[in-house]
Amino acid sequence: MTSIEDRINLISIARGAIAADLEGEKPELEELLSSGTGRPEGSGGVFVTLKIAGRLRGCIGRLQSDDPIDETVAEMARSAAFSDPRFPPLSRDELDGISIEISRLSAFFPISADEVEVGTHGLMLRSGYRSGLLLPQVPGEQGWDRETFLSGLCRKSGLPDGSWENPDATLEAFTAEVFGEEC
Repeated sequence: MTSIEDRINLISIARGAIAADLEGEKPELEELLSSGTGRPEGSGGVFVTLKIAGRLRGCIGRLQSDDPIDETVAEMARSAAFSDPRFPPLSRDELDGISIEISRLSAFFPISADEVEVGTHGLMLRSGYRSGLLLPQVPGEQGWDRETFLSGLCRKSGLPDGSWENPDATLEAFTAEVFGEEC
């Protein structure tokens, strides 16, 4: 579990990294921390999600990483703000209106469709050269049941509905510790 102090610091790092990029600055990570605290510990996969008025504005992540978690969060925050191909780069005018959510991922593990727990599992589907991932919070935000979650994963992967049943497909699950400014 990420401590409250580390959660606050990771959110501060994410927001500070975005703000610094907008100003053309490259501060050291220590400059983005809450005063008097140390750098968060650990590494691993992480996604940073940006929303404005509850609507998605960017989401980019890394499935796994050996880099320190604060470095990965800073990099993913900048990518979510400026490199998500679904959205134009974040503008200065939008900065104060974004809310930041961080998802720290567990290890991935094989799962069958009937074992999927909506709200607990995030999913990754791979088939051939196509793959897609949905975070555990997505089906709850969309009001999806298990079948709709799996169908949404197929769409995200660019695969036909029901592709999770294909013997050549790989369905994996993970959990995530999710925290943010509005969580």
